[in-house]
Amino acid sequence: MSTPTAIEIAAQVRSGSQSATAALESSLSDIAERDRELHSFLHLTEDRARAQAAAVDAVVAAGNDPGPLAGVPIALKDNMCTRGAPTTCSSKMLEGWKPPYDATVVSRLEAAGALVVGKTNLDEFAMGSSTENSAFGPTRNPHDPSRVPGGSSGGSAAAVGAGLVPVSLGSDTGGSIRQPASLCGVVGVKPTYGAVSRYGLIAFASSLDQIGPFATTVGDAALVLDAISGHDPLDATSIPAAIPTVSSALTNGVAGKRIGIIDELMGEGIDEDVLRQTELAAEAFRSAGATVERVSIPATIYGLAAYYLIAPAEASSNLARYDGVRYGARVDGGNVEAMNIATRTAGFGDEVKRRIMLGTYALSSGYYDAYYGKAQRVRSLIAAEFATAYEQFDLLLSPTSPSTAFELGAKSDPMALYMCDVCTIPSNLVGHPAMSVPFGSGDDGLPIGVQILAPMLHEPAMFAAAAVLEAAQKGSS
Repeated sequence: MSTPTAIEIAAQVRSGSQSATAALESSLSDIAERDRELHSFLHLTEDRARAQAAAVDAVVAAGNDPGPLAGVPIALKDNMCTRGAPTTCSSKMLEGWKPPYDATVVSRLEAAGALVVGKTNLDEFAMGSSTENSAFGPTRNPHDPSRVPGGSSGGSAAAVGAGLVPVSLGSDTGGSIRQPASLCGVVGVKPTYGAVSRYGLIAFASSLDQIGPFATTVGDAALVLDAISGHDPLDATSIPAAIPTVSSALTNGVAGKRIGIIDELMGEGIDEDVLRQTELAAEAFRSAGATVERVSIPATIYGLAAYYLIAPAEASSNLARYDGVRYGARVDGGNVEAMNIATRTAGFGDEVKRRIMLGTYALSSGYYDAYYGKAQRVRSLIAAEFATAYEQFDLLLSPTSPSTAFELGAKSDPMALYMCDVCTIPSNLVGHPAMSVPFGSGDDGLPIGVQILAPMLHEPAMFAAAAVLEAAQKGSS
């Protein structure tokens, strides 16, 4: 029997045919049974979820509507603040830290009737593409536990891919929702920058970070995105205008749409089976009435280099607050400087230290213009070229990940892991929405995702296209 979708669970709870408490206990039972192997969760929040489930059931019993996510179990990447529950970023630096407040997305999910069941594993401070950089051990891919789930939101992707929860939230700084979604065979969405509040998201790179959903279906992802989107006065980067809803656009199709396949993301470095599935996705769009052609966006080839200067520079600044004084871990030393060094040496893992050093160098006197300043100019160039492409096309298409899931430990060279984000980084640099949709499998039988990209705030058209691909997959299976 297939795992019920979030839409199905919410409908059952609202109708009274299933209680929110029963939906929650079913999810907790699945987690207890399967997650010992996968390690997708770091902490469970059973008491909070049970109290929320009881509140939802009471609303239903009173004849009222508890919200669009009534009784839906949901998991959160462990870099989103949850009041009174550990929020660690998978780092020794924040081990055991319990925030005194909830992230805005958490408050909005619970207001919509969702049940937060726990916090999921990630690459430390969201820095990585495999969830092997966690201080608390790696997460495994639900389709093959010898392989990675992708990263940095690997725990959230694996939890949904394994059917432990129908939906989850991750954060995406350079592909950290879309790439693990591809490797785990689920839907993953990076919304327009500023469409979803970042208040309570522990910062990695503030001009790039964005929260979005994982789900088994496009409809479930739309349901969650609609619940968490919208202006938040607590987030200075939040878009003040109304954010378009996406659930109502799922049946719009792509007839008459112009869709461009990004040339630069269809060549060297992308596995043949991934290219094949992307071309098949293009055919599915043509069959649904869209015009699909190749488009060149030359500056995308510089995206990786620009990102790995901008993101570490912002990380260097954001992570300066972990100094052994204000909060988090502390290792005593003979004086303040020694304490600070000892704390950061013990608290941060190798990849985080690598990026802090790279970012600090790029921002240092005499190098700022040569590195950080130049990377920002490249970012502007990429944005200009995407704007030109969107004058010709309504949507863009590319692979999500260059390959299917690789084996744990297979990419020990940091550069090899950085290359995993080559297709996803451009959307973060320009702030546009993009999503990964499962579309077939590779020669190894593991899932492949294709990426749909859209202009800023054009999520409705992006989701309509995703629904077309989902329907094409169901039709071929």
